[in-house]
Amino acid sequence: MRRVEFHHGIGNKLAYACRLLRKAHRAGAKVAVTGDLATLQALDRELWTFDDQEFLPHVLAAGAPLPERMHATPIWLSPDVASAPGERSILVNVGRDVPAGMDRFERLFDLVSSEPDDRQEGRQRWKAYAAQGWDVQPHEVKDEAR
Repeated sequence: MRRVEFHHGIGNKLAYACRLLRKAHRAGAKVAVTGDLATLQALDRELWTFDDQEFLPHVLAAGAPLPERMHATPIWLSPDVASAPGERSILVNVGRDVPAGMDRFERLFDLVSSEPDDRQEGRQRWKAYAAQGWDVQPHEVKDEAR
C-alpha cells in the first residue's frame, strides 16, 4: 500500500525540508520535490546555504528541459513531478495542493507548517489522500533541531 507521511506543525517548512532531503540523500534515495515555483525557488536557495559542511546535489527543473546529464541528480525540484526522470521512489510535497502525478511514487512526505492557512489546506490534502486509498501516517513535529 502506498503511504503518506504527513509531517505537521512545522515552524520553518523549508529548513525542515532540507533536513528531510539530507536524510533521504544519505540513505541513497532519489527524491522528487513538488510545490509552487516560488516555494521551490526558495527551497533551491535554502539547499545551497542551510549546511556549510555539506552539499545536497539537486536541480530546479522549471521551464525548459534540462540536459540529460542532469537527469541523474538525486534531488529533483519541480512543479511538475511527472517530468522527473528515472526511478524516484519518494515524493516530498512542500506545496499547498495534492500533487499531480503522485501515483508514480510509493512514498509521499507531505509537509505542513504551523500557519493556520497551511494547516487547513493540509487537512484537505489528508482527506484527498485517504479518499484515494493511501495509508496516511501523521507525524507531529515538535523539535526542529538540526
